[in-house]
Amino acid sequence: MEEFKEWFDYVKDNNGNEIPIFNREAKIYFSQCSADNKLNLYELLKLCSDSATEDYNLRGFSWKMLWKNQVIILLSRQSFRFFKRPQSDERIRIVTWEETPEPLQLVRRYKILSDAEDVLITGHSTWLLVNPDTRKIIRTKDFNLRSPVPNYLVPYEGIPTGKIILPENMQELNRRPICFTDIDSNGHTNNSRYGAFTVDCLPEEYQKKNFTDFRINYSKEAVRGQTLTMFAHFDDEAKKITVAGKTDHNVCFESELFYK
Repeated sequence: MEEFKEWFDYVKDNNGNEIPIFNREAKIYFSQCSADNKLNLYELLKLCSDSATEDYNLRGFSWKMLWKNQVIILLSRQSFRFFKRPQSDERIRIVTWEETPEPLQLVRRYKILSDAEDVLITGHSTWLLVNPDTRKIIRTKDFNLRSPVPNYLVPYEGIPTGKIILPENMQELNRRPICFTDIDSNGHTNNSRYGAFTVDCLPEEYQKKNFTDFRINYSKEAVRGQTLTMFAHFDDEAKKITVAGKTDHNVCFESELFYK
C-alpha cells in the first residue's frame, strides 16, 4: 500500500533564522487530469492552495485561529511555469514556503517535483491580509502571529505576478453561472475554480496548445447567483491568451496563458 507523507525541512534565511519548507507527497489521479492525461489547471491550483493551507495548519495557523485573531488571508495573484505537467498515477512532491513579504502582501512559493526529483512546475503567489469585520487590508508588518518574519528569496524563473493589463477589443466567449459546487467554506468562489473557468471558455483549437506559463489576478470574488461573462483575446504572434471574467459591475479575475 502506498504511503504519502508530510514534513518540514528548514533553511537559514538572511537573518540566520530557520525558515520552514513544507513538503507534501501526493499522487495524481485519473480524475485530476484533462483529456491529454496530464494534471489540469484547476487541480493544480487546488493542490497548491491546499498545500499552503496545510502548511499553516501544521504551524498552528488554522483559519479558525486566524479568524479569532481578526485575520483572513486571501489569494491575490499567482504565476506558474510548466516544465512538464505530471500525468495520472504519477507520484509527486509539493514543496511550498514563505518568502520575504511585500508591504501589503505575503509571498509564497511552490515547487512540484517528480518521484525522481525532477522539477515539473514552479509557482509564485501573493496573498492579502484582511480584517474580516472591516474588510480593510492589514499591512504585513502588523501581522504578528508568526515569528520570525522570513527574510528569504529564491529567484523565480517564471513570469512575475504583476498586474495583468487587459487588451482592447476582447471578445465575449460565453457566460458561466456561479453554482453551489463553485463555493467553498467562506461563501465565495474557490480560487482554484477560476482556473477551470479560464480553460473552459477557450475554443477547442486552443485546448491543445502546449502551455508554458499561467498567471492570474484575483480582483473581486464572485458569489453564488452571479453570472460571469467570459472575455478573451488571442495574440497568436506573442503566443498568449488573455482571459477575463466579469459580472455586471466588476472584473472578477484576469488571467494569461502562454504557449509554445
